[in-house]
Amino acid sequence: MSSLSDLINLNLSDSTEKIIAEYIWVGGTGMDVRSKARTLSGPVSDPSKLPKWNYDGSSTGQAPGEDSEVILYPQAIFRDPFRRGSNILVICDAYTPAGEPIPTNKRCRAAKIFSHPDVAAEVTWYGLEQEYTLLQKDVKWPLGWPIGGYPGPQGPYYCGAGVDKAFGRDIVDAHYKACLYAGINISGINGEVMPGQWEFQVGPSVGISAADELWAARYILERITEVAGVVLSLDPKPIEGDWNGAGAHTNYSTKSMRNEGGYEIIKKAIEKLGLKHKEHIAAYGEGNERRLTGKHETADINTFKWGVANRGASIRVGRDTEKDGKGYFEDRRPASNMDPYVVTSMIAETTILWKP
Repeated sequence: MSSLSDLINLNLSDSTEKIIAEYIWVGGTGMDVRSKARTLSGPVSDPSKLPKWNYDGSSTGQAPGEDSEVILYPQAIFRDPFRRGSNILVICDAYTPAGEPIPTNKRCRAAKIFSHPDVAAEVTWYGLEQEYTLLQKDVKWPLGWPIGGYPGPQGPYYCGAGVDKAFGRDIVDAHYKACLYAGINISGINGEVMPGQWEFQVGPSVGISAADELWAARYILERITEVAGVVLSLDPKPIEGDWNGAGAHTNYSTKSMRNEGGYEIIKKAIEKLGLKHKEHIAAYGEGNERRLTGKHETADINTFKWGVANRGASIRVGRDTEKDGKGYFEDRRPASNMDPYVVTSMIAETTILWKP
């Protein structure tokens, strides 16, 4: 008799041309990822060739019960590392039956910004650093921490190795490989300063694809932690006290910044970001005030400052960028639970389209 793992790992291509497409969307909190699967008659590589679908928005906090139908529009396709073969993951956004984006659909507005001719001409590059914390399932306490107690102080855990320093590496490596399999432009991983906390990086990716890839990577991580019996937390300050919070540092450059003389363009862009500091902070994630205290490698939430190689600044410029006179900068303000559609498009809008 076949075991459950045998059945899960069945290769469908041995017996049918049909494939499974897992449709993924952002739920009513703006942070929860939802998904459901459907059978397609054969492999698909172009999201415009996929059928639209619907779901019960009253069960996700996105529609009232008396008018609950929400429509999914397929937007990006990734290979499915769980079902493998020709099966796919599909990133979608959500609309009313009349074709209007629902309030939690942040992708639609981002797509409009990235399709603006002035933004498209700048070929915006993003590198997104997603920090997260792994929690023990039943007690919601970080992985590797004694129940109800604390590990030794921060210091040995960042990029550390060893049973007393790195907790959850099997989950992290499984996620890394699954993302590469899926076709996500994941560029690295590392252990973070607080034990039980990790980071992966997506990019450099162009325009809205960076946000599509980060949402796909978050979904894959949710699925892997589900299998491992561990809780994924994107809270920006999961443990109060003398522990680092979790951010989503956003590295950014435009074509003009990457060309000769780009450093002057970078400085002008940073000046614009400073003028819109409050608007950006308001959109950069829930609970960020608990993280942006001016301590633990952050700037104070009410203060905007930038510097070269300064991890206590709102915006950090790398030494190489200063030396070469061109390159990129890092916005260190976004929280780990930020919506990448909002953050990436907002940075592009402020630095390219906004005229002070």
